[in-house]
Amino acid sequence: MRIAIISPASLPATQFGGILFVGVNIAKIAAEQKHEATIYTTDLDFANNATTFNKNLPRSEDVDNFKIKRSHVWFSKKLFFVNPGMLFQMLNDNFDIIHSIGIRSFQSLIAAIVSKIKKTPLVISDEGGLTTHPDLKKDFSSTVLYKLQTPILKFIINQASIVIAANEYEKKIFSEFCDESKIIIIRNGIDLDILNTEKIDIKKKYKMNSFILFLGRFNKVKGIDVLINAVNSIKNHSEFKKTQLLIMGVDFGYEQEMLQLIDKYKLHNKIKVIKNPSRKEVISAYHESEFLVLPSRWELSPLTPLEGFAFKKPVISSNIHGIPYSLWKCRI
Repeated sequence: MRIAIISPASLPATQFGGILFVGVNIAKIAAEQKHEATIYTTDLDFANNATTFNKNLPRSEDVDNFKIKRSHVWFSKKLFFVNPGMLFQMLNDNFDIIHSIGIRSFQSLIAAIVSKIKKTPLVISDEGGLTTHPDLKKDFSSTVLYKLQTPILKFIINQASIVIAANEYEKKIFSEFCDESKIIIIRNGIDLDILNTEKIDIKKKYKMNSFILFLGRFNKVKGIDVLINAVNSIKNHSEFKKTQLLIMGVDFGYEQEMLQLIDKYKLHNKIKVIKNPSRKEVISAYHESEFLVLPSRWELSPLTPLEGFAFKKPVISSNIHGIPYSLWKCRI
């Protein structure tokens, strides 16, 4: 079977997070099962931010027996990346099914248009909260974009043959747009090959001893301020004296405020920040951490705790939105 996988971002922009890894993992597994998988995406390169688009990335590249096809982003608003070249790439190629991930995207719109033109079945999954993510309506411009996207969402969902929800929480969100008979739940998983990824001595590299790990975007919704306040509350506790908090991630608008809060409480000796970590550093941090923390104000179906479980690490998490539905069935 020839499978077209649609995503707003793909390799090498690994810091983009869950949507990227869902797409890459599907492509990898499909290729292992002798299917022909191609990811259609943008040329996001993620050089320390979410708005770096690199024309020098290969337009077509073979990775782990699947293919990535990129087209350049002409302009972007928030995380809405406009790359019209993808339409012509898809129209010129042949595939048996389309799977689009991240519905609030220009890429999913293109996927739905191509599906309609070529009469190719469309499967969609969102992984982004569709209507519930706090950032969707956090300011005037976000609210305007949210309203403009509503008819696009309805077109994409109507065009889809199957809607994949990551858990019961997301199924309820989708049920506001389509009949529940169209929705199936497929819980997120991870690629266990990460256990074999080359690692480094991250404690030695960053001069740390015991540490607790936070991995995620530097965004207010991730609850980093809650975590920093918690560290400030226990910084003098005897059991925490030799332990640090390691914060790893990429700035999504909260980095400056985060660093100011660390300065305010004088926590430089208790909190280490690694910006734009390599995948090798992330894997090494999983290996060497005591446990993970996920203090998010909102999550749909987070992958970071699942990766932590793969390394047999406990996770302390907030108990809100999609998190309970995503993690309660997990086993180490």
